[in-house]
Amino acid sequence: MNDSINRKFNHFKIHTQYSICEGAIKIDQLKEFCKKNKIQSLGMSDTYILSGALEFSESLSSVGTQPIIGTQILFKYKDFTGFIPLIAKNTNGYKNIIELSSKSYLENSEITDPHCNFEDLLVRSSGIIALSGSIKCLIGDLFNKGLFNEIEDIVIKLSKKFKNDFYIEIQRHNDLNEKEFENFILNISKKFDLPIVATNEVYYLDKNMFEAHDALMCIGEKAYVNDEKRLKLSDQHYFKSSEEMVELFKDLPEALENNFNLPYRCSFKALPSKPILPSISLKDIDTNDLLIKESFDGLKNKFSKFLKVEKKDLDINGDYNLYKKRLEHEIKIIIEMNYAGYFLIVSDYIKWAKNNNIPVGPGRGSGAGSLVAWCLSITDIDPIKFNLIFERFLNPDRISMPDFDIDFCEEKRDLVFEYLTKKYKDSVAHIITFGKLKARMVIRDVGRVLGLPYGFIDSICKMIPFDPSRPMKLQECINVEPRLQKLINEDKRVERLINLSLKLEGLNRNVATHAAGVVIADKKLTETVPLYKDSSANLLLPSTQFDMYSAENAGLVKFDFLGLKTLTVIDKTQKLINNKDPKFKVENINFEDQKVYELLSSGKTVGLFQLESSGMKDALINMKPNRLEDIIALVALYRPGPMSNIPIYNDCKHGNKEPDYLHPKLEEILKPTYGVIIYQEQVMQIAQALSGFTAGEADILRRAMGKKKRTELEKQKQRFVEGAFKNGISKDIAAGIFLKIEPFAEYGFNKSHAAAYAVIAYQTAFLKTYYPHEFFAASMSMELSNQNKLSEFYEELKRLNINVIRPNINTCFADFTSNGKDFLYALGAIKNVGHEAISNVVKERVKNGKYKNISDFINRTNPKNINKLQLEGLVRAGAFDEINNNRQSLFSSIPNIILKSKNNFENKMDNQINLFDDEFKSNDDFLEQIEDWKTETKLSKEFETLGFFISDHPLNQYKIIFNQYNIINYEKFENDKNLLSSNIACTVLKVQEKKTQKGNSYAIVKLSDLSSVFEIFIFSDIFDLNRDKIIEGNSLMITLMKNYTDDAKTQKKLNVKKIVTLKEVLNRNFDELKLKINNMEELKKLKKLSKDGGKTKITIQVSDTDNKYTFILNEGRNVDNNLINELNIRENILID
Repeated sequence: MNDSINRKFNHFKIHTQYSICEGAIKIDQLKEFCKKNKIQSLGMSDTYILSGALEFSESLSSVGTQPIIGTQILFKYKDFTGFIPLIAKNTNGYKNIIELSSKSYLENSEITDPHCNFEDLLVRSSGIIALSGSIKCLIGDLFNKGLFNEIEDIVIKLSKKFKNDFYIEIQRHNDLNEKEFENFILNISKKFDLPIVATNEVYYLDKNMFEAHDALMCIGEKAYVNDEKRLKLSDQHYFKSSEEMVELFKDLPEALENNFNLPYRCSFKALPSKPILPSISLKDIDTNDLLIKESFDGLKNKFSKFLKVEKKDLDINGDYNLYKKRLEHEIKIIIEMNYAGYFLIVSDYIKWAKNNNIPVGPGRGSGAGSLVAWCLSITDIDPIKFNLIFERFLNPDRISMPDFDIDFCEEKRDLVFEYLTKKYKDSVAHIITFGKLKARMVIRDVGRVLGLPYGFIDSICKMIPFDPSRPMKLQECINVEPRLQKLINEDKRVERLINLSLKLEGLNRNVATHAAGVVIADKKLTETVPLYKDSSANLLLPSTQFDMYSAENAGLVKFDFLGLKTLTVIDKTQKLINNKDPKFKVENINFEDQKVYELLSSGKTVGLFQLESSGMKDALINMKPNRLEDIIALVALYRPGPMSNIPIYNDCKHGNKEPDYLHPKLEEILKPTYGVIIYQEQVMQIAQALSGFTAGEADILRRAMGKKKRTELEKQKQRFVEGAFKNGISKDIAAGIFLKIEPFAEYGFNKSHAAAYAVIAYQTAFLKTYYPHEFFAASMSMELSNQNKLSEFYEELKRLNINVIRPNINTCFADFTSNGKDFLYALGAIKNVGHEAISNVVKERVKNGKYKNISDFINRTNPKNINKLQLEGLVRAGAFDEINNNRQSLFSSIPNIILKSKNNFENKMDNQINLFDDEFKSNDDFLEQIEDWKTETKLSKEFETLGFFISDHPLNQYKIIFNQYNIINYEKFENDKNLLSSNIACTVLKVQEKKTQKGNSYAIVKLSDLSSVFEIFIFSDIFDLNRDKIIEGNSLMITLMKNYTDDAKTQKKLNVKKIVTLKEVLNRNFDELKLKINNMEELKKLKKLSKDGGKTKITIQVSDTDNKYTFILNEGRNVDNNLINELNIRENILID
């Protein structure tokens, strides 16, 4: 044995970040550490879980470090549970550890921690090294309890079963009771002649990580750092050098020797695998033959159903032969790549879903480019009709295997999982995911365990931009936020909070499930990967312990079952329509309906899939789409990069510009998009048409352009130019075309995906055009808890002149409904009003009639359906106005209402009758006798509970000053090309604070005026000055400026120049006031104008029958709008 190797101490008790809120070591970090320090072997021993096994093996092997795979699993011995650390010696040992780890999760209830029985370990001991564990493990726990006989019993059983593969573990961290435990366990070793091994429980790499790790443990335990009773570790759990460890255990040479030699006893590392494609096995039928049969049967059915071609006439039909040739080509590739089983499995569960009335999307991703997929009912997109390419999805040159992403109705997706469970049993699972301690989350968690006040932490978190599309790390946030920098410099608490948070940022915080991702294996899953199940979650399937990256590396093929809310909206809308038109089916709508395209061209797209954003609305107005191809193009173009091509597309479409087809041979390819290269498929077609590329080669070219790898691009360019030259195109022209298409390929969109989503977008537009009541009832019922979205829908209903009945306990239902004339607001959409509870209240009303008064409501309602928050929400929203319109009285009486309800219910249960209580007579003794809220307070409460204003608008109380300040509505300002500056009055609905790339703050503010809801950008200079005014619910006067960027005045920019609150405007003194006096009574009112330091110049005009007199008061007065209202002299104001 090489002496220089076996003298090195081996750390095989490493806890990576997969030991949730315990390990603080990222595997990437560990890899670099091993490379830098030339670590020869290293072992992971994560608590409960094996999630890092494959990643750990691959990462460490790549830098020459031997990976040793282990874990510590909870085992139940008699009535005691505790950890036993296990290490895989070989492949068989790894499989046994996988089985044990999986069993600990799969066979436990919600109330117990994941564990196995002790006997399970004895059954699956082959190929495993077992350790006695630290003071925190099973034997250590029993030691602390003084159960020495049980310890000896466990040791005897383990030594008998594992023989030389069971070690007594010795650790020296100076943890509580560790020294006493060492003395005891050494005596056990001597008594039973068991080998000892020195180990070090490593939770973090650097010693200076101790305080941060301590906070991490508190996060996991939901404890405070200063809690003396919580579990605390010493500061010795860092990655100590070999020299430190040898010095530490120099008095136990046997323990060191066994540590040095342990890596030689392990000959296993987790290996990646090529994709293992599942098969759909049927007796006596070959999978490939089944694919051929079902594909051709599907094609014949499509021609019969959609093209009305009789089956006997198919062979002489030219179109059918074209489709047949393409189908044969695709099938050949699918079979060659062993993908037949994959297609059949996807087809099977999609057909099952459709047969069971579960809405399925028309397609998604590049899979919609497959004719086989269309024939097997996987997609509803005809790839030949839309000129889609199969090789974009699957070809022999693909490096990574593709998968089908399938959209299902959100509400019924679980039924598909149920079907998979029954069909594939223990071969199907979800994929695990890990929540991270990201910038905001780590601040919240660390702040909490440090004991900082919630409001204080929240104020710091709000300084950290939240933009999921461009997440920023904590240090980046600090660099661009002066307020945060100031706090760090001035407040030691914040300095400590930030320092700890920076160290913990990015670590795993919790375990969750990727509900959309599913893997289906060709055998029992635990033969390939360990499984996890959260007993508290209501999921039908377990999850892999490997995340998506590791699961795919392990050879598992992923199927995406995505929940698309829009499919549920379409399904619900169709059911509502079927109440009056049973024959209506959305799949049969006309895709060339010009009335639908008129709606799209107007930009009134609230509620329409993919087309709702303000930028998309502008694009539609300018494009004026009149065919589905336009919608497909817009879905593809409306992204950073290609967005700049939208004006070119529009100019060519409207004949303002000639399309540039680059070369005559490319006209047919680029004509549908007016010469603009929009789709990845077009790049592939260009390579095929000009340079003779095969479809597979063209896909490689597309990917090379997208990834911008210079060496690969040069190789592809040479191939492109030479191919074009063979086709009679000069090399200079070919090179020029290559340079022109290269930028397009970089951001070109997948047309298959765009086509599928354009179909859904058109379906929603059709439903909105012809069935707005049903469409909005379905759409809004899917957004009951999303107040911002409901606000948009409400404004759209007002624009469509649909009468909305505001929340009313005697009229409305739990969901949004319509009677064809009026649209009834959903009681379930009121904040804090539970859907199930309010449904029960509505059922009682439907069954036994309207509620006559509050007493009647109390007598007929079960107390479990009217808790404090529920009643507060209903009162704030005005739901009881019909039976008692004093909202403040009801609100203040809620405790009395709840008490009376409970008493009534208990009396009924006891069969007691209160002879003095008549349920049909109002008895309001329990209601507080107080005045109702003022209008402003009412609206404020309404906004709190609904997210917008429904009974009135706060701006109405300020209309008196609109003329005075030349205030107009936003729509007029935006649409009047001659208005370049104006004041608008609006109320803030929502504020999104963001950061530019330079770190400057700006806000996207959603506002409401008396005519519409709109968004404006407020840039850093104005935003920083007015941050305290731009608060949800505040009413503002904003001065807007408009600049046009083109001569035709089609492209404009709006800038905010000034912001003041309307309260401030209302309370502001007039500089000058002209009053017209008609009689002595009006003149007497002017006596009340105060002189005290007044600066308002007063001019009075008095008229009689023949003459008009004008007087100017010598002294100024104090006059503001409030005084004008109080004196009721607004009619007397003269406006020049």
